[in-house]
Amino acid sequence: MQRLFTARWVAALTLFGALGAGAAAQTGNRVFDRTVATVQQRFYAPAELGAFNEAVATIAQAPELRTAAADSDATRDAVAAALASLDASHTGRYTADRLDYYELIDVFRFAVRRDIRRLFPPEGEVHYDGIGIATRAVDGKVFVADVYDGGPAARAAVKVGDEIVAVDGAPFAEIGSFRGKAGRLAELSLRRTEGGQPIAVRVQVERLQPGDALVKAIRDSVRVVNRDGLSIGVVRLWAYTRDEVTNVLYGELGGGRLKDVDGLVLDLRSRWGGAPADAAETFVGGTADMRLVERDGDERLANVRWRKPVVAIIDEGTRSGMEILAYSLKKNGIPLVGAETAGDVLAATGFLLPDDSLLVLAVNDVFVDGERLEANPVQPDVAVPFDIRYADGRDPQLDAAVTLMVERLVGASD
Repeated sequence: MQRLFTARWVAALTLFGALGAGAAAQTGNRVFDRTVATVQQRFYAPAELGAFNEAVATIAQAPELRTAAADSDATRDAVAAALASLDASHTGRYTADRLDYYELIDVFRFAVRRDIRRLFPPEGEVHYDGIGIATRAVDGKVFVADVYDGGPAARAAVKVGDEIVAVDGAPFAEIGSFRGKAGRLAELSLRRTEGGQPIAVRVQVERLQPGDALVKAIRDSVRVVNRDGLSIGVVRLWAYTRDEVTNVLYGELGGGRLKDVDGLVLDLRSRWGGAPADAAETFVGGTADMRLVERDGDERLANVRWRKPVVAIIDEGTRSGMEILAYSLKKNGIPLVGAETAGDVLAATGFLLPDDSLLVLAVNDVFVDGERLEANPVQPDVAVPFDIRYADGRDPQLDAAVTLMVERLVGASD
């Protein structure tokens, strides 16, 4: 999450000079003031608020902040600069024009439960109109960073690495390009090679519920790769913020499409982490499998343990609980392929600000086996860089993980 000062407020800090720690003066900007108050009351490390208070005292002197609207650049930059001074993960402000807002407000829906029906009437079900992608801006261009398995974009053959030139003839906006278009087709202008001629791809816009969309993407990511006479299962954990994820894993590993594969590639390149503290037990634990059988004969998997080889994929999207999962797998001898994890391992909650933007704030420190993983990324055993720009669907990290699995399986049989 946001860690860097914007250039504008770095200049402001230099211009005004820090006035020292302590409670910040009220600016009259409700979003900024509420952010400051919440941080001072709830941030996990109150003893480390000195830099934050100094930054706030300086930022608060900017005369434009006092009259700035909640959705103005001045408010956005001031809040971002103040939060960046904390140098903490799981900390940022998210607004309704970005995909992150909807996915995170669904994660923290209990924390904002008093307002959820007002925000998403009538039932309080978080939703947005979209096509099942996440994007990344690089050097002034917007690229498809993730295509959710089984989603509208995946069905239309949108690929990771596609540069989005326009949507319906207008500049791309994460939410705005699709708002109000559910049930209709949107035309994406995409460039698959640098400087190449854009192609037109028509994608069905759907009303998406973030948690459901990510669980569906996990289920739809399951596939079997056949290589050198071996069958290798693949599943991508897009997020592990719902109990349904465990059910999907148990179902596929215990009796579904992955039950009889020779080895498993576990893709931890996630959107939002999550994962229970004992998630690694499914892959390294020694407890017995257990099924419950109802009187009518229906069976339910209560505990599944995978006892065949595993290779996991990690990158900078592997964060939070998913990062703890990666750490636990590595500690138990499971090789990791890809790039270092995010180093974002604090516990957070969400707060609604006066303009209904979402403040996510780190409220607990986290230690794993006595080790602090915050700012201490888990390193891959096999480093495989991946520049998504114009990747045209290629995935070198997945390819390397499958190759490593084949080597492990062949080596084990020799």
